[in-house]
Amino acid sequence: MNPSGNSSYNVVWLKSLAEVDRAQWDALAGPLPTPFLEWAWLRQMEISESLTERTGWLPRHLTVWSHNQLIAAAPLYIKGHSAGEFVFDHAWAEVANRFKIPYYPKLVGMIPFTPMVGYRFLIASGHDGERLTGLMVNEIEQFCRRHRICSSNFLFVDPHWRDQLINYGFIGWLHQNFVWQNLGYQSFDDYLAAFNSNQRHNIKRERRSLAKQGITMKIFQGDEIPPAFFSEIYPFYERTNDKFGPWGCKYLKDSFFGGLAESYRHRLVFVAAFEKGNSDSPQGLSLLVTKGDQLFGRYWGCSKEINNLHFNACYYSPIEWAIANGIKRFDPGAGGYHKIRRGFTAAGNYSLHRFFDPRLDQIMKAHIEEINRLEQEHIDALNLEVPFARNA
Repeated sequence: MNPSGNSSYNVVWLKSLAEVDRAQWDALAGPLPTPFLEWAWLRQMEISESLTERTGWLPRHLTVWSHNQLIAAAPLYIKGHSAGEFVFDHAWAEVANRFKIPYYPKLVGMIPFTPMVGYRFLIASGHDGERLTGLMVNEIEQFCRRHRICSSNFLFVDPHWRDQLINYGFIGWLHQNFVWQNLGYQSFDDYLAAFNSNQRHNIKRERRSLAKQGITMKIFQGDEIPPAFFSEIYPFYERTNDKFGPWGCKYLKDSFFGGLAESYRHRLVFVAAFEKGNSDSPQGLSLLVTKGDQLFGRYWGCSKEINNLHFNACYYSPIEWAIANGIKRFDPGAGGYHKIRRGFTAAGNYSLHRFFDPRLDQIMKAHIEEINRLEQEHIDALNLEVPFARNA
C-alpha cells in the first residue's frame, strides 16, 4: 500500500485486489448495474495471471478510505500497449508518433478484456460523490505525472458518469456497439413477429437447422452449471480466437474460467449444445453473465463447425432465456455486423481521455467533434438496416 493523506480521507494505491477486503469492495460495486466491477470478476483476472506486467496490464487500483472504511475505489491499469481494450486508438498513437510525442505508458480504467458499458468510480452512498470524484481525478493526474504516464483513459464508461468526467476536462470519444432490448416481448414468437417476413423465415430456418443436425440446446444457470463446463469452456474459447489469427482476442488464461466456478457462479449462464445421444460432453458452449434485468454475452466456442450453432448459442437461445427471465437489455459483446440481421440495434458508448502532452490534447479536441459526428452517422445508418417489419 502507498497511502497519501487528503483532508479527512486517506488515498491508497493498491497493486492487487488481494489488498482489499472483498466485502468492502463489493459494498461499493454491488449496487451498480454492471456485474464486471465486482471483486470476484476482477480478482480472478489477477489470480489467473491474465493481468500481469508480463501481459502488459499492471494493476494499480486507487482506493479512498475514511478511517478503516473503504468509501471509494477505481480499478486501474498501467499499459504499454492498446491490446485487449476494444477501443482502437491506434490512430492517436500514430499521430503522437509523427509529432515524436510519447504515447505509452498510459493509465486505463476499464474492465479488462470486457467491452461492456458501465465503468465508473465506485463511491459509497451517503458520501459526497462530487468531492470524492474531484479528489480521485486529481490523485490520478498526480500519479500519472509522478510516474511519467502519458495519459489517463476510461473506457466503456457509464453514460451518467461520462458527463461528470467531461466537466473535469476529459474528452469524450463516441464508439459503436450492439444491444438487444426487450420491447415488451412475452415470448420468442413475439420477438420474431417484430421482423419482416423474410428475416422471420430465415431465423426460423436457422433455429430448425440444429435439430436436423442432431443438436439440442440446453441452458444452465448458477448452481445448475455442471462443474466440467468450467474446464471445457477454455478450449472452445481458445479455438474461437485461434480462427482469427492475429485478430483474435485470446487474453484470458484457462485458470480464469476455473476460478469462476467458486467465486462467480451465481452470475453465470451457460448455453450448451449437445449432440444426439451424448448429453454429457457439449459440442459447444456459450458463457454469459447476468445481473438484475441485464444479460451480457462473453465467451463462446465449439469443438467443430456446426452450421448456425453460433447464432443459436450466442443470440437466439440467450434471447429466448432473456424474455422468459425478465431481462430488459442484452449486450452480446463486441463486433459482428450479422447482429443487425438478428434484431440487435447499434448504440453509442463513450471512452474518456486526457493527454498530458498539450499538443496531443489540443489535436484531439480539435477533431473529436467531427469524429463523433461521423460515428453517430454510422450508428444511424446501421439502424436503418435492422430488418424489423417497420423497415421492410
